[in-house]
Amino acid sequence: MRLQYIRRSKISILYAGIAAILLSCKGEKLPQAQVEKQVDYAAKVYPQLDTENSRWFFFSSASRPFGMVNLSPDTGINGAWGSGYRYKTDTIKGFSHIHAWQMSGVSVMPVTVAEKEAPKLYRDFYSKFSHQTEEVSPGYHLVNLDRYQIKVALTSTKRVGFHSYTFPKNKKAAILFNLNTLLGPCKNFGGVLDKINAKELTGKVVMEPTFRRPKPVTVYFKALLNTEISSIDKDKETGNYLVYVKETGAKVLMKIAISYTSIDNATYNLNQELPGWDFDAIVQQSKKEWNGLLSRIAVKGGSEQVQRRFYTDLWHALQGRRIINDANGAYPDNTGATFRIGQIPLDNNGKPKFNHFNSDSFWGAQWTLNTLWGLVYPEIMKDFVNSLMQYYKDGGLIPRGPSGGNYTYVMTGASTTPFIVTAIQKGIVTEDLEGIYKALKKNHMLGGIMEKAGYEHKTNLGGGLKYYINNGYVPYPIPEGKFGGHQDGASLTMEYAYQDWTLAQLAKKLNHTDDYNYFMNRSKNYKNVFDSQVGWMRPKDVAGVWKIDFDPYQVENGFIESNAAQSTWFVPHDIKGLASLMGGEKNAIEKLNKQFVEAEKLGFTAGNSHAQELHPEYRSIPINYGNQPSIQTAFVFNQLGRHDLTQYWSRKVVDKAFSGFSPGKGYNGDEDQGLMGSLSVLMKIGLFQMNGGTEANPEYQIGSPIFDEIVIKLNSVTFGEKKLTIKTKNNSDANVYVRDVQWNKQPVKNYTIRQSDLLKGGELQLEMANQPK
Repeated sequence: MRLQYIRRSKISILYAGIAAILLSCKGEKLPQAQVEKQVDYAAKVYPQLDTENSRWFFFSSASRPFGMVNLSPDTGINGAWGSGYRYKTDTIKGFSHIHAWQMSGVSVMPVTVAEKEAPKLYRDFYSKFSHQTEEVSPGYHLVNLDRYQIKVALTSTKRVGFHSYTFPKNKKAAILFNLNTLLGPCKNFGGVLDKINAKELTGKVVMEPTFRRPKPVTVYFKALLNTEISSIDKDKETGNYLVYVKETGAKVLMKIAISYTSIDNATYNLNQELPGWDFDAIVQQSKKEWNGLLSRIAVKGGSEQVQRRFYTDLWHALQGRRIINDANGAYPDNTGATFRIGQIPLDNNGKPKFNHFNSDSFWGAQWTLNTLWGLVYPEIMKDFVNSLMQYYKDGGLIPRGPSGGNYTYVMTGASTTPFIVTAIQKGIVTEDLEGIYKALKKNHMLGGIMEKAGYEHKTNLGGGLKYYINNGYVPYPIPEGKFGGHQDGASLTMEYAYQDWTLAQLAKKLNHTDDYNYFMNRSKNYKNVFDSQVGWMRPKDVAGVWKIDFDPYQVENGFIESNAAQSTWFVPHDIKGLASLMGGEKNAIEKLNKQFVEAEKLGFTAGNSHAQELHPEYRSIPINYGNQPSIQTAFVFNQLGRHDLTQYWSRKVVDKAFSGFSPGKGYNGDEDQGLMGSLSVLMKIGLFQMNGGTEANPEYQIGSPIFDEIVIKLNSVTFGEKKLTIKTKNNSDANVYVRDVQWNKQPVKNYTIRQSDLLKGGELQLEMANQPK
């Protein structure tokens, strides 16, 4: 059926092409809607990109955008890093339904069972496979298990995994429910499977706590088969189950719906989302959903590979972070002393008003998700803001990266403040602004999340906030000791200063003048960790003594996942103020340009994976586009009047760091649930926001697009039925400089354009050349 569909699709496209040619000969054009239907954006996505270096939640195949279910084969299961689908590993160890930040679960494996072999299968069931017989696309995965000669096809809805198994004839067919096992970031235990009737199973499994997620999480599931179950065996040692199915000449189909609240809600999810058995129809529904989002940006120009890499980046920006609520709005709340089931408010149709999410940190979102989601996917941004506020209502704090319905305190600072502020400044979030401001302000004061270092669950000392407030900087080391990760005083000072500035912008909007002045004054604290004698940001201790034996290229040691050379430029709210500390804009430009010249020798990244950042060969790189702390640096030149250097270096970075197209090369670091995918998209379309779009009527800085034409469909509900078109003239690999900019045929100054202008729709025209203006 799958191959038949592919053939039909190709034939239909061929007919459409012939029709277009015939109409063209008559001087007629196809209707625009028909032309757009011919572009299968999902087919351009390359899911295996960078999968040699992926972590547990990186890879997706049989998944919907932000789906609770993220069904895919696991070739590695040991730990959060180096696990999940790893391209070079040729052995499948199960098909699990949850690949999320600090969460995993419900792993199954179809098998064939020989006489007296069953007891061994619980411990020896892995199977080799080959990429030669594998098909992977958004919403679909097909693979052959060589050991058993079973063809496995996978797809899903938001909350239901859909399996299709073709077993060999004359073999005893079974499905192993490997419920009790180490699975990525955590051990699964307490697995239970019950047979309800001839075709129906229910069960649950518990994810043990992790260092980052301190409470257990239970996932409940409902499984339904299209063929009868002949028997179920349970292994006493592992506690896992073999489910035998009756012989059938047809494919064995299985639906597994999950819920973090109850079996009843798992059943509800299944009935709401997948009542039928048409596997191919669900594959096509998934493709349609992906195409609906990917088609928001249509590009022309560049090679087929360049376009495929672009849509793969865009695809990554729409996943990783996972829905945790049921279709009826029930969700797990672990923020209190005891677990409870929460309920999202329902609309007039009885549907949840928003989704609730599991998410890694928003650390770095100010230069990535803020701009991409805010412009192209405002409805997604609004959903996430509502979810973050729900955590505040339940637990008293806006999180910076929740997991399992609870806080993880991942990374540092109040990283969600810029995200929420930009949503308000762009008119995406318009209700209860005073309530949101109150919640955000709490995070910036004693007792708020800024007090906590990374994964600091039981104390409020590692973030050094009291020193920042009283002394104007966070000392390094924290005098009281070690309480969490990333207690790097210089970086913390700069982060807090920027986040304070963004909160001040909201205070100004709401006429909280005293608060505005207070947080604006705090936003200048970055100056207190700049050592004018050495020309870099530099850690200092509680007594105000600069760090001895300071080396600006020494990784960490006062700087979070970076070195001083990279992090010195983390002043997105006051680049000109930073330049003044460096002796003026000319000195700052020369300094940063030299850093780019050196960084280019290593391809602008510290190796090709996050694990290599501490390697002696890479750790001293002065600019690193493989991690978040310095990914804004190419656009710093724009702020200092050297737009040509922004154009030149941003194109260089795209070419070296974000053009790889293989399982071994993609993001050259940690993609971080859409952050680096979003960055790559923004650099390729030539739009950026240095301060994360947090000022009134946010400004977009113009870079150097790599395409001839970019058409962005603005969300009709949020912004109305409008399009933003970016056209480049004389664009090429050599013509990276923008000589002239016009917006709707009117000259544009300073290579910037405002939110209010973009939302009116129109055309941004860029004249490109091989020499700067």
